[in-house]
Amino acid sequence: MVLVKIILGLFGLGVVVFFHELGHFLAARITGIDVEAFSIGWGNPILKKKIGNVEYRIGMFPIGGYCKMKGEADYKEAWDNMKNGVKPEEGSYLAASPASRILVAFGGPFFNLVLAVILLSILWGFGFEVNTLGNRIILASEVTPGQTYPADNAGLKTGDRIIEIAGREISYYHEVQENIALNPEKSLPITVERDGNILNLQVVPSLDKSSGAGIIGVYYWTDPVIESVKEGSPAERLGLLPGDVIITANGSAISNSFDFRRVMEENPDNLVIVYERNGRHGIAQFSGTDLQGELGFSWNIISYRTPNLSFPAAVAKGIQEGYRTLLISVKSLRVLFMGIDLTQAVSGPVRITYMMGDMATQGFGQGFTTGLRSLADFVALISIALCVMNLLPLPILDGGMIILFLVELIRRKPAHPRAVSVFQACGIVIIFALMFFALFGDILYFIRN
Repeated sequence: MVLVKIILGLFGLGVVVFFHELGHFLAARITGIDVEAFSIGWGNPILKKKIGNVEYRIGMFPIGGYCKMKGEADYKEAWDNMKNGVKPEEGSYLAASPASRILVAFGGPFFNLVLAVILLSILWGFGFEVNTLGNRIILASEVTPGQTYPADNAGLKTGDRIIEIAGREISYYHEVQENIALNPEKSLPITVERDGNILNLQVVPSLDKSSGAGIIGVYYWTDPVIESVKEGSPAERLGLLPGDVIITANGSAISNSFDFRRVMEENPDNLVIVYERNGRHGIAQFSGTDLQGELGFSWNIISYRTPNLSFPAAVAKGIQEGYRTLLISVKSLRVLFMGIDLTQAVSGPVRITYMMGDMATQGFGQGFTTGLRSLADFVALISIALCVMNLLPLPILDGGMIILFLVELIRRKPAHPRAVSVFQACGIVIIFALMFFALFGDILYFIRN
């Protein structure tokens, strides 16, 4: 199973990298810059084929890739040979105007956006199943007594329905998570429904330093209604059926799934439940052996299917969702400077590959189309994240090169080879430091999990 996750993850990451480098490649061809090699993966090529003037390669290491353009190393060669300037050959990278080089640098990140929009448009065009939970909440302070959370300070109570956050309508629990996670340490107006009354409150999410997300200390409320019963499980043997409502467990009233979990934690060796079916009560008594594994039933969840959109509507939705994800990615950058635990909150390529494969295999476990949707959704997310990261104004990254060429455009003369070499050398140090840090974080992640 781990091998399957790795293969799926590498495939997804390979698609992201392919589109990124394809953006550079097409922009170079449009601007008249000669491309010498186009590779998916780093290291010595295990496959290569020359078509026209371009050698297409598949590298030994399937993470990353590159588009090698003619004359990219001219600055380095000039500095190594103690020259003050560069005389680029026709068709080389530096022979192109600064505006053309800006276009080439921007082409990669832009194509990552294009990939995300394509995938999101396809998803919304065909429609997909959504499994989610309602907007009713349970206070975390009641699940783990002795702790106080922002939700308690704001006056929220277990059983409240969150219907609006900062002016955004809320219908499901994942919408609560999204709106809270993106606004750590910000005061947010929150509207709740309690016993038929509408209350307007203010909540300030705290920063979870292990994830970089805002949290207020709430869990989802799930009614204690059995959704499904696993074949051959203790629950099936005792006669439980989908639709049964758990009334009590070991004599304690059960209002939601966390009430049930609390009873099981307090009494790990004994469980007697009373359930209601068609207006009648029944009893199921689990033995100690039953409690050592899974009981074999799951709770009721909300499931719905998005409509199949027309081609124009699907593209419009894909652009809208891509733009929303882009804003979320940009907004998330600020938490890097808020004292979070970077080894847990920042993922490197190894962890991203594994997470992508893990999400895909979980999806395929629920059905082929669900697996494809999960993989496509995650690939779109990573593609947009790669776009944002590459546009950061750091040396070596596309954003740093755009800054360099903008300066050249304003000054109307090329930068000194020494300045460019120092700029790129700093970039190499920064990138390798980030890669080492990310790899260290990935190792810690797998040790902890």
